[in-house]
Amino acid sequence: MGAMNRQLFQSCGQIFIALLLTSFPVVQSRKVLVFPVDGSHWVNMNILVEALHAKGHNVTVIRMADSWYIKEFSPHYTSITINSPGGFDEEFFETFAFRLMKIQREGSTWARLKLEIETWLGTFELTKVECEMIKSMMEDQQLIQSFRDAKYDLLLTDPFLFGGVLLGHFLKLPIVYNIRWTMYSEAHFVIAPSPLSYIPFPMVELSDRMSFFQRVKNVVMYTVTEAMGALLFAPNYDALCERFIGPGVSFLTLLQSADLWLHRVDFIFEFPRPTMPNIVYMGGFQCKPSKPLPQDLEDFVQSSGDHGVIIMSLGTLIGQLPDDVAEAIAEAFAELPQKIIWRYKGKRPSALGNNTLMMDWMPQNDLLGHPKTRAFVAHGGTNGIQEAIYHGVPIIGFGLIFDQPDNLVKMRVRGVAKTVDFATVDKDSFLKTVKEVLYDPSYRENMQRLSRLHKDVPVKPLDNAIFWIEFVMRHKGAAHLRTESYKMPWYSYHSVDVILFLLSAVSLIILTIYAVIRYFCCRICLRKAKNKLE
Repeated sequence: MGAMNRQLFQSCGQIFIALLLTSFPVVQSRKVLVFPVDGSHWVNMNILVEALHAKGHNVTVIRMADSWYIKEFSPHYTSITINSPGGFDEEFFETFAFRLMKIQREGSTWARLKLEIETWLGTFELTKVECEMIKSMMEDQQLIQSFRDAKYDLLLTDPFLFGGVLLGHFLKLPIVYNIRWTMYSEAHFVIAPSPLSYIPFPMVELSDRMSFFQRVKNVVMYTVTEAMGALLFAPNYDALCERFIGPGVSFLTLLQSADLWLHRVDFIFEFPRPTMPNIVYMGGFQCKPSKPLPQDLEDFVQSSGDHGVIIMSLGTLIGQLPDDVAEAIAEAFAELPQKIIWRYKGKRPSALGNNTLMMDWMPQNDLLGHPKTRAFVAHGGTNGIQEAIYHGVPIIGFGLIFDQPDNLVKMRVRGVAKTVDFATVDKDSFLKTVKEVLYDPSYRENMQRLSRLHKDVPVKPLDNAIFWIEFVMRHKGAAHLRTESYKMPWYSYHSVDVILFLLSAVSLIILTIYAVIRYFCCRICLRKAKNKLE
């Protein structure tokens, strides 16, 4: 009897294990080709690369000869180096960013215009270097053949630059974007309906509740930006499409035809707006719980007592500030009872107080997640803002260049951030802003509410992103989610031809009725005239 029970127990156990195994999807190792963008963009992409590697996929990363963050050797991927500069190197961007900050400090209308011109010209120079790199890559027959022989299942790219988009279409691979920006526009404006009446165009620093004149500004800036893109970027990119893809193919068509768009925001960060079925939101996918700090840093944080600490970092591009700004910030920090941890690579300010620890690098995520952290002084980059939301830490923002001012407007509207005017900042104005965020409890309460909303999701953003990448690989694309509107000319997309047809038809009907009425009126008048004559 005991032997029968043991046999029955073993049989039930085997059945249970078999059922348990069948309840999990079988993960098949696949081959992913990654064409990233360097700098802070790579920080995001590398998280996806590591997650794909952890799921058992073979990842190959294309890097440029002048790569800045993308290392040649990694345990998570195999690299292929293109022996041509990509233009996205550290020296170019640090010099460019510092020049833009100096222009901002002038604080005049002309400075604002000059800032826009410098930004456009710098971006144009970047695209020229990139186009040369793309030509060099596409004309390397041995390299292209190696891509073909590898038989990749998918290309994952950041379409802020165009090389990955072009290569993916040339190799006829399913394409997934890790995206927030294209070269001259935010991703939604490329693929999704974007009514300018309530959707602020990026960089204009408006909310989704615009006055009449703000809507005028919104439309004008959108039109100018689209025109600049058509004049500066489209000709070079279109020429590449004509040469390597085929006649009549535009870069915008290729850009819009990707299978899936993994968008690095969510609607905790972004204003509500129309979207598309093949946009998957993964805002905050890089965020994670904090880890314990190194002992020396933990001791410094604990020494702050009940006052807590303030952390300051200006991201990957901005290692230093103009000397007068750095001195003003250091002087203001010295008057605060809090301890300060400041990531800074520039000259050490002479006014630096004993309460301030200056570091070349700091564990930003772990500090933001520390219970003693009271505020985050930041440049306004997407990564830092998402981490601040995740950990519920209010922001004092500088909004220095690119999308940073616009990102901070979104946070300011939600009552979780206060911005500093970089053109006029001095010790007193900076200190006043910091104290307001520190001592007005609404900033922290509002940010903690956003944090709760951000975390209250059925699937973690990173897990969701990996699921959809694997979905595209399993099904060799996601055409059923992709609208075909990108194949339509602009006048068909906006129904201009239909409107003209209907206007013509209505006009013809009205003219016909008018002609008929006039004809009969004339006949009646002629008859009456004839009767009078008789």
